[in-house]
Amino acid sequence: MTGRATAEGRRAAVLGSPIAHSLSPVLHRAAYRELGLAHWSYDRFDVDEAGLPGFLAGLDASWAGLSLTMPLKRAVIPLLDEVSDTAASVEAVNTVVLGADGRRTGDNTDIPGMIAALRERGVEKVESAAVLGAGATASSALAALARICTGPVTAYVRSAARAAEMRGWGERLGVDVRIADWAAATEAFGAPLVIATTPAGTTDALAVDVPDRPGTLFDVLYEPWPTPLAAAWSGAGGGIVSGLDLLVHQAVLQVERMTGRSPAPLDVMRAAGGNALR
Repeated sequence: MTGRATAEGRRAAVLGSPIAHSLSPVLHRAAYRELGLAHWSYDRFDVDEAGLPGFLAGLDASWAGLSLTMPLKRAVIPLLDEVSDTAASVEAVNTVVLGADGRRTGDNTDIPGMIAALRERGVEKVESAAVLGAGATASSALAALARICTGPVTAYVRSAARAAEMRGWGERLGVDVRIADWAAATEAFGAPLVIATTPAGTTDALAVDVPDRPGTLFDVLYEPWPTPLAAAWSGAGGGIVSGLDLLVHQAVLQVERMTGRSPAPLDVMRAAGGNALR
């Protein structure tokens, strides 16, 4: 393992609102145990946008890092000293590394986490792709596709406002984004890679239209799992990348950045997450 020596009594946590459902403590604590970081702790705190500045101001030198979920990924940016190019590209920070000098550095591990999860399932390059949905996760999906997709990406959205947002992200990220109405969402299933970024239940009705020979489905949900769409897709012989895959891969990168230890124990963290969900 490489990286700087770790100090005793270091702290990290996940922040968001609501936060009780987060699996991040399970994943990070499993990593600490495997890495022998007995004096590290990882907690969860319910923090909203209004409470974030005060929470950050109250951190002492024992804090090594923070994981951020909604609604804090954009709200934290003005409170940071530095933001990585990856995070800046989608205006979303899910990781804050706290330096010994108090410096706050923001990063986004969702994007490289998506790429790593796809690569693990054998997807390294695709000629085209489809994205279901147009929320915050969809922008991260576009950023990941900017690195692995050589052709157009069709986004299936419900409103003109969402369509405009996705076009804007495409222009910013250098992705050829084409817009289609959600009513035609099953047409996405002809793409070699489909990334479903919508909330639980949104794609359930589409499951009956999965084709006989689908490509790869990346469904960012992890609970409940499998989703009806993922179950139908797998039943038809298609490749599946799950939300747990994404969660674990982005958490691996967070552990490495916060602790300075690499590699983080991917398999141990995935097993811990799977056990917690079961």
